[in-house]
Amino acid sequence: MAADTIFALASGAGRAAVAVIRISGPAALETLAAFTGLRPRPRTAHYARYRDPETHETIDRGLALSFPAPASATGEDCAEFHLHGGRAVLAAILASLGRRPGLRAAQPGEFARRAFLNGKMDLSQVEALADLIDAQTAFQRRQALRIAGGELRRPVEAWRAALIEAMALLAAELDFSDEGDVGVFSASALDAVLAPVIAQIEMALRIAPASERLREGFVVLILGPPNAGKSSLLNYLARREAAIVSEIPGTTRDLIEVDLDLAGAPITLIDTAGLRESGDAIERMGVARARARAGEADLILWLSEGGATAPPSDLGAQVEVLHVATKCDAALLAGGALATSVTTGAGLDALCKEIARRALRSLGDGGSALVIRERHRLAVTEALASLRAAREAGKPLELVAEDLRLAARALGRITGAIDVEQVLDVIFSRLCIGK
Repeated sequence: MAADTIFALASGAGRAAVAVIRISGPAALETLAAFTGLRPRPRTAHYARYRDPETHETIDRGLALSFPAPASATGEDCAEFHLHGGRAVLAAILASLGRRPGLRAAQPGEFARRAFLNGKMDLSQVEALADLIDAQTAFQRRQALRIAGGELRRPVEAWRAALIEAMALLAAELDFSDEGDVGVFSASALDAVLAPVIAQIEMALRIAPASERLREGFVVLILGPPNAGKSSLLNYLARREAAIVSEIPGTTRDLIEVDLDLAGAPITLIDTAGLRESGDAIERMGVARARARAGEADLILWLSEGGATAPPSDLGAQVEVLHVATKCDAALLAGGALATSVTTGAGLDALCKEIARRALRSLGDGGSALVIRERHRLAVTEALASLRAAREAGKPLELVAEDLRLAARALGRITGAIDVEQVLDVIFSRLCIGK
């Protein structure tokens, strides 16, 4: 348990109907009583009048909740003030809390960090909680919710348990082989323990790239000659004037990004400068940036008026290219180009469905995600390499035991069981205050 008690606004800042202030630490329940005069039944909302403990002035009326340790989100005594979300109410409550001895404002992610330290969450769940807060689409929410619910923790713990069993077999052979009640070591028994773990890890790694990219989004780059309708398409899909539209060629100079949700898939749509030779130094820089970004995209929309200009041959080498004919009156597929018109809306639903289809094929829908972060992938990859090394034929048992220890250690870093102190500050600082 921490020695101090922390508090924070856990709901959104600004004017709102309801605001929630969270308190965690040894003085949480005492603080709730000081403001309300109540010691409410655990996990039961009680209507209360909130008074300043120093002046006894009524600040607001709302609900009071208590969560005694260890049955709380952080594992400590916790309390929640449910108040009206006016600025004056919050300012008065937070100022009064800040004046109480032993209380201080929470740092970003400090509630989650206490939950981790008290065994309420593992490190993978904390990271998924941050993803859940940041999720902008249904697929991202689904993926984050699965991991926050322990979908990664459970297999990792099972893998580590299997490795501990294998290590016990080796320890018995290495340390107690001369004891009469210790059976003869069996390499096949060891392999029977390791083989399923390796197979499951390999399967998790196969879908890891898509799961990682789902967190970041499917990048769609709009390319084409000047005045092909690139900025108009971006504005139409974004439903706002994100880019300047002009008949003057070369209006767009820099990359303009908008985030979209297409059928639950996270899409980052990027408008670019028209591809052409130009004497304008700034426009040439924009064209160079567009070409450089093309190699990093997941999909290129090549736009040309009426489908008259085919995509350059070098575009499709690494990235999928979808030819879109713009400024058309009817949606049809002609010459390999999808005909569209931002004026009439023709073909744009079909375009959105095609982008979403390709994104879903590339990213998945988050329903089977397991390894969703680079940190997890590197740890699992390291564990897999050690496990494969442990199965090498004719290897001395002492070295096999070391391989298993390294594999178990790598897996432990995923959940925070071992060797994670250097990453804790980074992970928890990315959470918002009050979480």
